[in-house]
Amino acid sequence: MRSPVRIGALVPLTRPGWAEAGHHLLAGLELAVSEVNDAGGIVGRPLELVVRDTAADPGRAAAAVDELAGLGVAAVAGEYHSVVARAAATRADAVGLPFLCSSAVLDALTEQPTEWVARLSPPQSRGWQVYADFLLGAGHTRIAVATQPSVYWASGTRILRDRLAPRGGTVIELDMSALTPTAVCDALVDHGATALLLLVGHPEPAVPIVRSVRRDQRLAEIMIGAPAGQPEFAEWATLLGDDGAGIPFLRYRPERFGPLGARVESALRERLAEAPSFVAFEGYDTVAVLADVLRSHGTDRRRIAASWPRVAVEGTRGRIRFTRTPGISVWQWAGPPVHIVDRDPAEPDRFRVLHTG
Repeated sequence: MRSPVRIGALVPLTRPGWAEAGHHLLAGLELAVSEVNDAGGIVGRPLELVVRDTAADPGRAAAAVDELAGLGVAAVAGEYHSVVARAAATRADAVGLPFLCSSAVLDALTEQPTEWVARLSPPQSRGWQVYADFLLGAGHTRIAVATQPSVYWASGTRILRDRLAPRGGTVIELDMSALTPTAVCDALVDHGATALLLLVGHPEPAVPIVRSVRRDQRLAEIMIGAPAGQPEFAEWATLLGDDGAGIPFLRYRPERFGPLGARVESALRERLAEAPSFVAFEGYDTVAVLADVLRSHGTDRRRIAASWPRVAVEGTRGRIRFTRTPGISVWQWAGPPVHIVDRDPAEPDRFRVLHTG
C-alpha cells in the first residue's frame, strides 16, 4: 500500500472543551475521509486523519500544530472554539502549515492577514449582526447579555451593541463571574429587559440561568436567546427538557438539503446515533475541500495554501469558494447559510426556522 496522505485534526473531545460539539465535528471529518478512501483516496494514496484533542486549551492547540507539522501532515483541519482556533491559526501561520478552520467564527483568527489559513464557518460579525436584526424585528430593544470573560463573548457583545445602538437598542451586560442565576433574574426585572442572551459556557452556567429565568413568574414574557448555538445539541434538550425550547440560536445549515446534504445527513445520523448538528456538516465539508485541493495540487504545503482562492467545491451546504472579506484576516467562505432557529416548544426535538440572514 502506498503511504497515506495525512491531515491533522484539532477537535475538543474532553472537558473543559465542548466535547459534544467536538464529537460531531470529528464524525463529519471521519465520514468524509472514509468516503474519499472508498473512492480511491488521493490519487491512489489513502487519506488519514491524525487527531489531537484540544480540550478548549489554546496552548495545547498551538503545541499540537507544532507536533503535527513535525509529523509531516499536509494540512491541519478542524477546531470548534474560537479562542483555540485563533491560537492554532496563529501557530499555523508562523510555521507555514495550511489550516482549514471548520467551525470557529471569531473574526480575527490571526492578527495579520495570512495566506496559510482559510475558514468555512461565517465570521462572527456576519452571524451576530443577523441575530441583532432578528431581535429588532421581534420588537426587542432592551437586551441583557449574561456574559463571562472571553475574547469571543466580548466580541459578540460589541457586535450586538454596534448593530443595535443606531436603531435605538441597548445592551446591558450582566457579569456571571459576579452574579448568581437568581441575581440575574433580579437584574432583568430592574433593567426592564425584554430579552436575555446567554453569552456563557455550557452546561455551566447556561443551564442554571435558563432554569432560574423560566421559574421566575416576573419574567414570563422575556425571550431567552443563545446566539452561540448551545441549543443545537442533544445534551441541551436532555438537561433542560421543555425549558430548553423556544430559545433562538444561530445555525449554519440550510433549511432543506440538496441530494449531497441529504445523503450525508443520513450517514452522519447513523454514525452519531442521533441527529447531526451543523458542526458535523462543517467537518464533512472541510475534508471535501482538502481532498479536492490535494488531488489537484498535491501535498506541498505552500501549493495547498496558494490554492485557497481557486477552490470551487460542492459541499453539503452549498458551493464553497474562498474570498478575501474586508476585516477578515484569513481566506473566507462567504456563502455559508445563516439561519436563526429554535426548538419547537410543542415538539422540542424539531427545529423551527425563525429568520434567514
